[in-house]
Amino acid sequence: MIIRAFPTILAVAILTFGGCKRSTDPLESRSRTVAHRQGVEPSANHVSEPGVQSYADVVDRIAPAVITVRSERRIRAPHQFPFMFDPFFRQFFGDGGEPSASGLAPESQVQHALGSGVIIRADGQIITNHHVTDGAEGIKVDLNDQRTFTANLVGSDPPSDLAVLKINASNLPVLSLGDSSRVRVGDVCLAVGNPMGIGETVTAGIISAKGRRTGLSDGSIEDFLQTDAAINQGNSGGALVNTRGELIGINSQILSPSGGNIGIGFAIPSNMARDVFTQLTTSGRVRRGQLGVGVQRVTSDLAASLGLHDVRGVLINSVLPGSPADRAGLRPGDVITAVNGTPVNDPNALRNLIASTAPGTEITLTIFRDRHEQQIKSKVRELSSKEQTSESAPAGAPRGGGVLGITVEALTPEIAKQLGLPANTRGIVVTGLAPAGPAAEAGVETGDVILQVNRQPVQSPEQVKAAISRSGSRPVLLLLQRQGQNIFVTVTPQR
Repeated sequence: MIIRAFPTILAVAILTFGGCKRSTDPLESRSRTVAHRQGVEPSANHVSEPGVQSYADVVDRIAPAVITVRSERRIRAPHQFPFMFDPFFRQFFGDGGEPSASGLAPESQVQHALGSGVIIRADGQIITNHHVTDGAEGIKVDLNDQRTFTANLVGSDPPSDLAVLKINASNLPVLSLGDSSRVRVGDVCLAVGNPMGIGETVTAGIISAKGRRTGLSDGSIEDFLQTDAAINQGNSGGALVNTRGELIGINSQILSPSGGNIGIGFAIPSNMARDVFTQLTTSGRVRRGQLGVGVQRVTSDLAASLGLHDVRGVLINSVLPGSPADRAGLRPGDVITAVNGTPVNDPNALRNLIASTAPGTEITLTIFRDRHEQQIKSKVRELSSKEQTSESAPAGAPRGGGVLGITVEALTPEIAKQLGLPANTRGIVVTGLAPAGPAAEAGVETGDVILQVNRQPVQSPEQVKAAISRSGSRPVLLLLQRQGQNIFVTVTPQR
């Protein structure tokens, strides 16, 4: 399961303190802990560069700029059965807790969360994760020199899981942002944060992969650096740096079947963090571009059927009516091979490239159609905030149910053939699942074909989105076709 790297959360106020365990609590369920393997021993073949025996000098420079973020939020206690504390009814419902001095259940709780952050401006501007501060009513920042400040939230961006804080201080130590596009798989990296609230900790590892997508962040604006540097709960928003002491990533998530570290962690690239920081501090919001297409990866079978001599580009499987792509004349079956001359071979990379393009910018798309390449110009439009956090993925990505933890695509004849389905099958195919998402937990599998949502037939990702949206917080009833059999599954949206 993929877990957002968030801190230890404690529930206080007439409640006992809780440990770092999985919870269905609204705030705690959103917490994501960037965790990695603990106790990694430095060795020449794992963390050391030739001739390098210590990173102490680098740590001395970077450690003061990594801080602890403490946030709190007051929530109402769950509504209880009105006679829960009546002795007669309690014999049927069990011990649901003790009443307060007034004889009533507590009406509110205070939740405390612990995360990390990075100072990137000497005047007190800090980058952390959105999920560290999401819904917080009070935020405190503890500096490396033992000083504590009240922080103001400058802005937050759920799609990228980034937030900017400001404290009233000056001449602070800072971390300079490196160029994450220059990071290579195999590069040594250091992770800095406050795991489990024990104090600032530095661990080492390598960059394991680039361009990863987990499907967990709201809006799925994801381009993660994957690392095995050991980090744990409380490292959310902390720094991932190279051996030159440059910030190359903000730690955000882990992949784990149990919530513990298995050495697969994800950090938001510094180039994305730089762009989000600039927009949040100048305008208070992040603007992203949209093309209006659904795309999928080109397989060898698809390449052969389309007349491509090699496996490249991304295949358009749907075009949003009235979108820039629609007005430019793009259509399903086109293969986008380059944007402004830059080759694209991955749906996630295309989505991020379009999203990072300023709305109103004209771009040149190189497409493969009818066994020939041609160029088409299109002007990118702005992706609305509603679209960024809806079930529909941003431009250039398969559309799906974000609140269900799935991504879906239109069922093309090629996909139906790959799945062994009859050519006349109508529905939407599940192409991706968040391992810890509601759909995965309900038993939905990749390759399932969604025939109906809440008893209504669906034949486009947009219809899936609309049907899920109409359900609100109620469970969604899906009719799936799997290996020739139809099954119903109910999935409770994660709001």
